[in-house]
Amino acid sequence: MKKRYKARCHCGAIRFAFRAEEITVGKRCNCSICIRKGAVMSAQYIPAEDFEPHQDMSLLSDYRWGDGDVNHLFCKRCGIYPYHGDDACGYRVNLGCVEGLDVLALEIGLIDGRSM
Repeated sequence: MKKRYKARCHCGAIRFAFRAEEITVGKRCNCSICIRKGAVMSAQYIPAEDFEPHQDMSLLSDYRWGDGDVNHLFCKRCGIYPYHGDDACGYRVNLGCVEGLDVLALEIGLIDGRSM
């Protein structure tokens, strides 16, 4: 059964929600941008039908590098990375933004983005 999670950036300007099974694991990526931002991401992509993105995209900055496939989104006010993705592929969430979730208590796996 899916649970509805609420999430936000540090300053609260970016707010979003999603539905997912209980979150017990997270992922870190070793590509050059993810190593620098240090986020723990959702283990799987969240399908668009289960994701409620922030409505005012003017508050988000979109940074793309390399092949330009991934839209690393950042709050223009506080700089936090809340999520990335799109309706076609789904969304990955920065689990540190999820309200009430203790990211440090999760089992954390690795995505080898450096090799992709």
